[in-house]
Amino acid sequence: MVSEWWECSPGTGSGVGGIMGQKTGSAIANAVDGAQDRNENALSRAASAYLRSAMHQPVDWMEWGEAAFARASSEDKPILLDIGAVWCHWCHVMDRESYENPVTARIINENFVAVKVDRDERPDVDTRYQAAISAISGQGGWPLTAFLTPEGKPYFGGTYFPPEDRQGRPGFQRVLLTMAEAFRNRRIEVDESAVSVMDAIEHNEAFAGYSGEVGRELVEKIVLAILNAADLRHGGFGAQPKFPHSSALDLLLEVAQQNPGAAQVRIGRDTVALPEAARRVVIATLKKMAQGGVYDQLAGGFHRYSVDEHWVVPHFEKLAYDNSELLKNYVHAYQAFGDESFAEVARDIVRWMDEWLTDREHGGFYASQDADFSLEDDGDYFTWTLDEATELLSSEELVIAADYYDIGEIGDMHHNPARNVLHVKRGLDAVARKAGLSVADAQALLESAKRKLYAARLKRPTPFVDKTMYVAWNGMCISAYLLAGRVFGDHGMKAFALKTLDRVLQQGRDGEALTHTVAYGDFPVPAAAVPAVLDDVVFLGHASLDAWEATGEFRFYEAAERLGKTLVEEYYDIEGGGFFDLPKLGTGERRLGALETRRKPLQDSPTPAGNPKAAELLMRLYGLNGKEDYREKAQSTLEAFAGVVEHFGLYAASYAAALSRSLQDQVQVCIVGVDIDAGRLEQAALREFSGNKSVIRLMDIEGRQLPRELDTSLPGLPKLDGSFAVVCSGNTCQPPVRSAEELISLLTR
Repeated sequence: MVSEWWECSPGTGSGVGGIMGQKTGSAIANAVDGAQDRNENALSRAASAYLRSAMHQPVDWMEWGEAAFARASSEDKPILLDIGAVWCHWCHVMDRESYENPVTARIINENFVAVKVDRDERPDVDTRYQAAISAISGQGGWPLTAFLTPEGKPYFGGTYFPPEDRQGRPGFQRVLLTMAEAFRNRRIEVDESAVSVMDAIEHNEAFAGYSGEVGRELVEKIVLAILNAADLRHGGFGAQPKFPHSSALDLLLEVAQQNPGAAQVRIGRDTVALPEAARRVVIATLKKMAQGGVYDQLAGGFHRYSVDEHWVVPHFEKLAYDNSELLKNYVHAYQAFGDESFAEVARDIVRWMDEWLTDREHGGFYASQDADFSLEDDGDYFTWTLDEATELLSSEELVIAADYYDIGEIGDMHHNPARNVLHVKRGLDAVARKAGLSVADAQALLESAKRKLYAARLKRPTPFVDKTMYVAWNGMCISAYLLAGRVFGDHGMKAFALKTLDRVLQQGRDGEALTHTVAYGDFPVPAAAVPAVLDDVVFLGHASLDAWEATGEFRFYEAAERLGKTLVEEYYDIEGGGFFDLPKLGTGERRLGALETRRKPLQDSPTPAGNPKAAELLMRLYGLNGKEDYREKAQSTLEAFAGVVEHFGLYAASYAAALSRSLQDQVQVCIVGVDIDAGRLEQAALREFSGNKSVIRLMDIEGRQLPRELDTSLPGLPKLDGSFAVVCSGNTCQPPVRSAEELISLLTR
């Protein structure tokens, strides 16, 4: 997984790296002559908020596309590729330091064709050039800075470059001039380097590793690797920086619900059964994260990751996909352990998303909220000085809030040590005892303080919200809201998810083809829609099945069937198994630059990986339509990576979960009825978490369209009055039950 910005290492791993030591000072001085300001570049016509933010830069930016490559070819110039995101702090730093500098812009305009890419809008471009720069420098992240041949093949690159030589890193102007000189005078060397990098991308991204060991042992190896990476003291995995790793948490939640069996593992100082080890890691991680500054203690929702191992100081941007997957984690944890604190965090995630990340009128989830209002604030919107808190709160409120949230004269932020990141230092009972109050009184004071702090924060300049709606991320959010709405019995969550799904299914298309984007906020849809990638098909497919299970409306099942058909026909590799991230090319079509390389996403980084989620989607559809081809392709996909996947450990959690579910019979709980008893049955069916259980809500079965497998079994039931539940597993359905107690007993058996 890559962070927003990793330290770059220019000059390593590249055939042209050694020339970085050449003198270029006179060339930089010459570039001053003629440097000029420009009012607007071609990005003014872009739909992406990130690209439009650069429209006034003096660089002659172009969007990724045929026009940019044609210009590079006709002018025989290398391409300067900049990939970033609207929420990326260091992308904006490099914009201000370098791309807004008229001298630097003059160097770029004279020597390169400059192309800027929004990594959220074009994940297909980003993933390939991330792999390329990692092959060159050993590191990746954003901003990504790559130098390409006119054909789009990378020959050098890095991440953030400072404006001048600093701490052993070359200044960006010197890098630009050196790369331009290399392209002009060392063309053979440049071309050879570009070919080797493209070969590395092809090799690294086209995973192949068929193995006979596609079974429980492989799942256990991945689970053990995840447990070995766990930090029991602070929660999470590894040291700093710490990311949530939501897929790993969900996998461990499944393991925690399994029978103890014979497997014993070392966890801390104890040797315990594997499910107990998984339970301890999940609980420690979810509790510590919710107590940390990575969790927004006032508004709810999670920041992207923590820069320290204690979860205190985050990178403050908030993304839709992080919060959708963490919402699932906390709901599943509530189902698994019955701990109300997990439900409270889940509801708080929804509260933040409802307020900041949703189009309440039309449906839809926005992409992200930025970390900062400007480059100067560096998280100041989210943090507090003791003086600010003292001015806002009563003395009684301050005593509780300062102790509970660790608000002191010396805070947590390096750029301004007076600023505090709100995090839970100690439990409220200890805070109450210290203040000589009851827990109830301390709780009331804390809630009052939170309201005042949040109200004051809302008056500050607010970090930008990117209102772009991506199909895949909306699919993930829809599934999360449906899950939370059903488990908590919240009809508002469920209704908004369905409203959003209707919008995505209708607007996320270009003719018959699925697109990557649903809408760009208030900006009109661009002339050329961004095509869908594997994740868009897969996560929208899961969301459609989740909606069918929640409502019994056959149109949602039909949408999932169409997406499954697209998945198999457009993305499946009939020769090697597994799924490519891009659909097959039509007659006469070609792809630009590194997009010509084939890629099969296997790792969770940071969203769940496309291939295991595709296999899981086909397995879910097979359980409903009985199409043997779907089962075979799902199995072939898992087999395609079995020989290599265990080496990815923590990043292979989605694969392990999909494999684990493929080894078990799917359990389908069909709730039939519309009265209050049907609601009780549904809540009973959802009470405990299980990865291979689906709970299907049907108003009735008489005359209703049903998927083939259910249409074979359910209408054959004896006619019953009132609500009932039927549990099916494998090819067998149990007799109907009418009470929640009977259903719980049946599911337990």
